[in-house]
Amino acid sequence: MHQTLSGASRIHFIVGDPIAQVKSPAGVTQAFADHGRNAICVPAHVSPAHLADWVRGASLAQNVDGIIVTVPHKFACTDLCATTSERAAFLHTVNTMRRNADGSWHGDMFDGLGFVTAMQDNGGQPAGQKALLVGAGGAGSAIAHALVMDGVSELAIFDPDDQRRTALVERLAGLKQCPVSHGSADPTGFDIVINATPVGMKESDPYPLQVETLDARMFCGCVITAPAITPFIAAAREKGCATMTGAHMFARVRDLMVDFLLGK
Repeated sequence: MHQTLSGASRIHFIVGDPIAQVKSPAGVTQAFADHGRNAICVPAHVSPAHLADWVRGASLAQNVDGIIVTVPHKFACTDLCATTSERAAFLHTVNTMRRNADGSWHGDMFDGLGFVTAMQDNGGQPAGQKALLVGAGGAGSAIAHALVMDGVSELAIFDPDDQRRTALVERLAGLKQCPVSHGSADPTGFDIVINATPVGMKESDPYPLQVETLDARMFCGCVITAPAITPFIAAAREKGCATMTGAHMFARVRDLMVDFLLGK
């Protein structure tokens, strides 16, 4: 179904710095049309220094219903929401905002849930499995939380930033869902191995972890969308591992964001 842009069209922004690389505006706008909604997704390039002012300004437009949040604004936008989901509050990060009845913003975070859903699409089941996660940033934190809430038996987190890694390990361990520990780049003994870092985007990048110790019974996932098949995923496939890519994750994240923005 194709919608014609008109004065009745509802506006949703995707905000980031930079923004030219994002693919979401077309996909999200198409998803709105597929749901029969006269709505569009528009990119907004906003620096961190101007983010709060921009959100305040955008909020004044009565036909702006939602904001999708990308790098580097996921943490800062949490503070601009009047209300959030429990997972967004725990992670102190949001990737989608929609209006409350009073015009204020309600935020949620779908990176983790989208990743786990894509894992399951590709034959990976977190429940009862030992997982190694590389990367404790925004996406990594959300994935770590989703894995813990989805019943992994154990989670180890590796990130070169000791402070960031320690903070995430301690907060997740505090949920008392499963043992959460400091991992290393060696995936030996794990059932699920995940790269939630940008390492692998550039041709000159090393592997994010020790691919030589991967074995065929492991499920390997990556958050990177370009290249479509990262060297890590290619190496995992050569070892016979089941895999999922960043494209799998972001298709599921997009579906969750659109449902949220449409109030489903």
